[in-house]
Amino acid sequence: MAKAGGKSGGSGKKGLKRKAATEESQEAAVGEDGTTESGVQPPKTAAFPPGFSISEIKNKQRRHLMFTRWKQQQRKEKLAAKKKLKKEREALGDKAPPKPVPKTIDNQRVYDETIVDPNDEEVAYDEATDEFASYFNRQTSPKILITTSDRPHGRTVRLCEQLSTVIPNSHVYYRRGLALKKIIPQCISRDFTDLIVINEDRKIPNGLILSHLPNGPTAHFKMSSVRLRKEIKRRGKDPTEHIPEIILNNFTTRLGHSIGRMFASLFPHNPQFIGRQVATFHNQRDYIFFRFHRYIFKSEKKVGIQELGPRFTLKLRSLQKGTFDSKYGEYEWVHKPREMDTSRRKFHL
Repeated sequence: MAKAGGKSGGSGKKGLKRKAATEESQEAAVGEDGTTESGVQPPKTAAFPPGFSISEIKNKQRRHLMFTRWKQQQRKEKLAAKKKLKKEREALGDKAPPKPVPKTIDNQRVYDETIVDPNDEEVAYDEATDEFASYFNRQTSPKILITTSDRPHGRTVRLCEQLSTVIPNSHVYYRRGLALKKIIPQCISRDFTDLIVINEDRKIPNGLILSHLPNGPTAHFKMSSVRLRKEIKRRGKDPTEHIPEIILNNFTTRLGHSIGRMFASLFPHNPQFIGRQVATFHNQRDYIFFRFHRYIFKSEKKVGIQELGPRFTLKLRSLQKGTFDSKYGEYEWVHKPREMDTSRRKFHL
């Protein structure tokens, strides 16, 4: 009896394998247009009947297979609907309805009251009397000190060295257990106009402190998505010593205006266009993306760009009056994520 049962079990397994092979051969015979070799189109509702739930399938491999097929079917239906809509628009021509504007975080935001008007007299007065006025009046030239947290690792050191090739007249010094309160007076005595500190965590750069000397302000940023030059694909040759151009995008509010002026004051006011190098600070959804490119004129209408690196992303954490003082410093703005909902924030960059 046991022998007969074993045979019947083996023949049952062979029958299941034969059935599965038959199903796979039938599915493989279906062409791209959805028809089989005999020209008969299989019913679409047979694969996924109404009320079908993939999560109810107990077998993990079968569940994954059915989910993959369901995703493919969804993509085909979406592509077919897109092609149908395109044909309808082409048939209507000028009478076609306008394309709907996609909803994004930026265009769904409530209007911000603090957006800067370039012709505002109050804004013009603030610019003429703030800490960066001497730079924009070309009375002082920037001189930058770049340093790190105590005992930095290789990735942070290389980032500082590459930043020094991007920012003209910048010098890299390594901290030897000195506190920032002791470093800042030394920087002021040696005529440095700005101090940049790169912090790290677990050997990865994760923060940037930018302090304008001698009277501040001081900004603290969270740093992420750091890519050094060797990690950037299809990058150009190393940058030259030419003074780059500066592009500041979307720094439209009062807070963003202050941050944009801080970044602008790091670079000399007279760019050398012959070098064709551009440093870009692009603000989008309160994240600041830094890129460094070289542009090439391919023709009168086409311009090509090469990324030189490094690249990173900054998120403003706080803006403090005066130089760095974590204990007694007066803060102009502090990031509070629980109180700042994306739909009603009043302090955008």
